[in-house]
Amino acid sequence: MKLPSIDLNKENFSFEKAVKREWLVTNGLGGYASSTVLGLNTRKYHGLLVAALDPPKDRRVFLTKLDEDISFGNHVFRLGTNEFQDGLFPKGYSFLSEFSVSPFPEFIYSLPNVTIRKKVFMPYGKNASLTLYDASNDNGFDISIQVFPIVNGRDFHCVTDRGKTPIEFAQKERHMGVEIQAKPAEPVLMIVTTEGRYVATGKWVERVFLREEVARGESYLDDCYQPGYFEVDLKAKTGKDFAITAAVGVGEAESERLLAELPSSTQDIRDIYDAEISRCENVLLGFYGTHRSIVSNSWLDWLVLNTGTFIVQGGGQGQKAVIAGYPWFGSWGRDTFISLPGLVLVLGRFEYAKKILLNFTDYCKQGLIPNFLPEKDASPAYNTVDATLWFVNATFQYLKYTHDLDFVREKFWETLKSIVENHVKGTDFNIRVDTDGLLSHGPRLTWMDAASNGRAFTPREGKAVEIQALWYNALKIMQLLGKAFEEKNEAEEYEAMAEKAKKSFREQFWNAEKSCLYDVIGKNGKDDSMRPNQILAVALDFSVFDDSRAKGVFETVQRELLTPYGLRTLSRNESGYAGVCTGDRESRDKAYHNGTVWPWLLGPFVTAFSKINGYDESKRECAPESFVMQLFSSIFSEGGLGMLNEIFDGDPPYIPRGCVSQAWSVAEPLRAYVEDIMNVRPKYESELLMGS
Repeated sequence: MKLPSIDLNKENFSFEKAVKREWLVTNGLGGYASSTVLGLNTRKYHGLLVAALDPPKDRRVFLTKLDEDISFGNHVFRLGTNEFQDGLFPKGYSFLSEFSVSPFPEFIYSLPNVTIRKKVFMPYGKNASLTLYDASNDNGFDISIQVFPIVNGRDFHCVTDRGKTPIEFAQKERHMGVEIQAKPAEPVLMIVTTEGRYVATGKWVERVFLREEVARGESYLDDCYQPGYFEVDLKAKTGKDFAITAAVGVGEAESERLLAELPSSTQDIRDIYDAEISRCENVLLGFYGTHRSIVSNSWLDWLVLNTGTFIVQGGGQGQKAVIAGYPWFGSWGRDTFISLPGLVLVLGRFEYAKKILLNFTDYCKQGLIPNFLPEKDASPAYNTVDATLWFVNATFQYLKYTHDLDFVREKFWETLKSIVENHVKGTDFNIRVDTDGLLSHGPRLTWMDAASNGRAFTPREGKAVEIQALWYNALKIMQLLGKAFEEKNEAEEYEAMAEKAKKSFREQFWNAEKSCLYDVIGKNGKDDSMRPNQILAVALDFSVFDDSRAKGVFETVQRELLTPYGLRTLSRNESGYAGVCTGDRESRDKAYHNGTVWPWLLGPFVTAFSKINGYDESKRECAPESFVMQLFSSIFSEGGLGMLNEIFDGDPPYIPRGCVSQAWSVAEPLRAYVEDIMNVRPKYESELLMGS
């Protein structure tokens, strides 16, 4: 099956536009390679080999980039591009004639009678990065190609500053390459070529300027090391292909083993490339084979391919985890379970779903699923009220697709019961069921949790609207499972709790004046801020509202919050609205949930529309795909190429911000497209819902 492609040429290479277009390749471990179309690194997170040493955790930048020089006699053409505080040097992007990503990036550089093609990819499941070169020399004289690796050895959240943290690199030449190790002892980076020779030099490239980090108010000067270069000669009127492999392991023995697993000839590495292409093609074949009524198109192909980038090796043997977003997010509970239906269930990857659910079940503590699993050896963070409820919902979504009741009963039923039990009696962060049957909680526990210097911009303490919707939904799921597992007393208890919560919700949260829902009910009264959280009270399988109130919620959200790229997190008519999410961390966090647009919210928005209007297209007031088509088209031109950004500005022109590739930005719109727009419903949905 032909893979989708995004192709750019000279006409698309205006510097200011091209420098904001980024590409990403992942390896299924949490590691990745990423940079801009121009080959200019603009983030501390950019690199040609960012390896996950303890998958999917402990990610470090090892190979920052490969820069090329082409020598014609006494002339040198430098293809690399780097930025320093006093400007760009060299400006190799001027030789870039074409760039494409399909799904791996390819750069084509054109010089006088010389063409250099460069492809970057990563073998799945390995902390390695491979770069394939195809060079042709139509001149009447010989030329030489030098490839300069620029290396580091730092945590990907940091930069290297030699003045503050002394660091030295030791290198040891080996056949066709070099072994590099940062001192004090760090993992060993091996870089080898299939052609030519390695020449050791050794010098620092200091104070590399990272423009995106400046814009984000982060540390933006990085010291890197250039150990030497690879040199390949190219005779007149000939062509040659070669490859450079970079691999990293904890200790020399592991690095040697990893390199030994990767063939050393150019043809063998081309075979690995072809195998990676086939793996991507099989993902698409699997999706369209499962959904024969859905027609392939480029943006949908990209969405489907993107799902696989977020599914990575988990912390335990055989387990799977979800990376919330690239380049900087790790494994987050909330993001995982919101994303799970769109990432794996609609693609029929049910074994992946089981492994992801099991991974987080192991961490359930006092009835809470972790907010996130830390990058390093630290304890999970449990400061969330909704991740646990999304876990319950994700378990039910798994059942809607598989009807695998035996698995859920054996692996999750006791955990699910303990979740409800702990919420009833009260657990950490003041999470407890109140006398009215609703779920009370402390501040900064919902998905709107941004803060700076201890100051929460959206504390939402008390009873947040989507938490009550999720709580009611969870109780109805527990009621259904209690019946299915023939635990009559438990089922009746969950039903009574659900009815009490539903009654209280309907009495307390309806804002008749605005024909919508209050956002939070707390000690300071009822917060009527116009936010999108209320849409979940309509979209979830078990909704507390009848059609008339549900329609009021939907129409108010549509009128006040809908943009072409998602829902605003606060209406423009509210006093705290921030329409641009940029600047230093405090400025960004202030805007993060106070006007910034989130694409993932289009998922529940489209689902709410479909529930209200039914799935019969002829009875709908408008085509639901109109809500998502602008977002889908953005994957060709905005931010991350072939990807969907985490957020967009609330004000036009809706500039993409945040992570260039976000799991729930892909997962929820894709799920809604399949289930609600194309009306390909989960196989066992009707059967399960009838049992409730």
